[in-house]
Amino acid sequence: MAYNELIIITRIITGAMCTFFAILLWSKTREPAWIFIIIGTLCIYVEIVFTTLEAFGILSKDLLTISGIPVLKLLLFNLPLLFITIGFITIITGNKRI
Repeated sequence: MAYNELIIITRIITGAMCTFFAILLWSKTREPAWIFIIIGTLCIYVEIVFTTLEAFGILSKDLLTISGIPVLKLLLFNLPLLFITIGFITIITGNKRI
């Protein structure tokens, strides 16, 4: 098995496990901070699936391009971090004991 294939398979498996537990946590909590972190986790898995489909040639690298900028790829790389950051900010501003 090639190195790139091993990386892709391990990312899919670990991402699926992380997403599964994020969905379980979503059913147990209604706190806005955790919801943002869970949405960020789901976005990470969408990025993993998109990158995998792109690596196998199923999806085009220029699926959604505006002025030469791959907008979909840009969103998929940055949205997870944005949602997780919003979750952390929500935790920091919501907790009065700090």
